[in-house]
Amino acid sequence: MENNLNDKHKRVRKRIIVKRDPTTGPPDSPLPRTNYINNSDGPFQNFKSYSPSTDRPVNKAKPSYNKDKSGFNPNKKSFNNKPGFKKPFKEIEDPTSKHQFFTRHEKNKLPKTLEPINPPVVRDENQLIRLNKFISNAGVCSRREADELITKGTVAVNGNVITELGFKVNPKDIVEYRGKRISEANHVYILLNKPKDTITTTNDPANRPTVMDLVQKATEQRIFPIGRLDRNTTGVILLTNDGDFAQKLSHPSSEVKKVYYAILDKPLEREHFEKLVEGVELEDGPMNVDEIAYVDDSDKTMIGVEIHSGKNRIVHRLFEHLGYIVKKLDRVVYAGLDKGGLRRSKWRFLRYDEVQTVLNSIKYYDDKSA
Repeated sequence: MENNLNDKHKRVRKRIIVKRDPTTGPPDSPLPRTNYINNSDGPFQNFKSYSPSTDRPVNKAKPSYNKDKSGFNPNKKSFNNKPGFKKPFKEIEDPTSKHQFFTRHEKNKLPKTLEPINPPVVRDENQLIRLNKFISNAGVCSRREADELITKGTVAVNGNVITELGFKVNPKDIVEYRGKRISEANHVYILLNKPKDTITTTNDPANRPTVMDLVQKATEQRIFPIGRLDRNTTGVILLTNDGDFAQKLSHPSSEVKKVYYAILDKPLEREHFEKLVEGVELEDGPMNVDEIAYVDDSDKTMIGVEIHSGKNRIVHRLFEHLGYIVKKLDRVVYAGLDKGGLRRSKWRFLRYDEVQTVLNSIKYYDDKSA
């Protein structure tokens, strides 16, 4: 059997392991056989020369890449070495937050709320309201659509089908829609920072993104946007289920204050700057801005505009009348409400005192319930 082993196997079997003293080198080693543990002149530093603050050897031969030259500190926290660590989000500077034209329109930032702080609907028993308004406040549909439901005979009051427009009910009445009782819901008010390429409507036949897609998880109530913003216009927009609140803000006589931040395709000349204040003649009548300012003196294409008109695409039309194209338009303030650090596509509920502030800022108080 010994003869059947090849030379390699024979060498393995005949190999002898020799244990040497760890303090001495091998016989053929070029290093001297010297014990360096207690010798500070050897290639390794003495154990006593270790840094007491770090308990690590200091290699003087290698340059230190630590900027503060304090050596390694095991107590120093290094977040970048943690798995899954992400750098904190840095908000992009917004020129609207630096210019005094915009900052004076901003009010004190109110704390964000996870739920709407609104009182329940309480109505005097002797106070009568129109049936279409009652249906709208219940979140079934708008007032105009409620009139159609009434004329079709799908609404009953106290068991009697009502087809008369303008019919009034009181809180004790039992109102049914298609056999199911409905009641006035608590009002919800939402402020949204609308992004670009989003339609301001409750539904879109072309299945394009709408503002309702962004707030679909906000509430179970039927809410709708107040007013409209162009598809490419960004900024503040309100959504609610309060028909009266929406009607007051949308009415032309309310003169709701709106502040816009516009970027033009070319610098705005001083002559046209003054002409916008004096007024220009558009196809639907004369129009002027309430206030206008250069956001950045070094860049005349960045303009701040304040208006009270609710006409369609009024900012675009004003600048287009003078030969300019609005490349970007952002609504910074609407009815005294600003974005308040709300990032694009994000929303929050309004506080009850904010709603009262909005109502106090408009001039339209004609109650249509009578």
